[in-house]
Amino acid sequence: MDPFTVSTTISRPREEVFEYLADIANHAEFSDHYQVDWHLTREDPYGQGAGARFRIKAPLSRFSWADVTLAELQPPFKIVERGRGGKYNRIRMLGTYTLSPGPGGTTRVEYTLETQPAMLSDRLMETFAGRGWNRRQAAKALRRLRTILEEGRGRGKRASVAGRD
Repeated sequence: MDPFTVSTTISRPREEVFEYLADIANHAEFSDHYQVDWHLTREDPYGQGAGARFRIKAPLSRFSWADVTLAELQPPFKIVERGRGGKYNRIRMLGTYTLSPGPGGTTRVEYTLETQPAMLSDRLMETFAGRGWNRRQAAKALRRLRTILEEGRGRGKRASVAGRD
């Protein structure tokens, strides 16, 4: 799928937004409306190498499990997550959070998602059900992120290590 970008402006310092996003367990709080059943892949959810596995509630999706790992962190500018999903984890995913300073101590957060389907059937599914739906869900996730960081409300369930509460 061609990459898409969604963005929002958060009335918090860039360093604070970066610290929140660098902890992958926090991602479940703002994206649990379409990514559910989060489980961390290691005990330490912060920083490079931290990862999680979750299920995507996409329409027409029979193979909904995916995983992501924080692959690159450039404080306080950028966080890159790499992952795989779909049948046999054959669809590669690349997500990038770019944080830019805004006026008055605000932070502009841009999230870009790119997928690389391996098979024609995967490409067809993304064409009919994937791109627009993913874009809408990512935009809603950023709105929820803004609410959580600015107002301290709207939090979903925080992810934990599989087998723990």
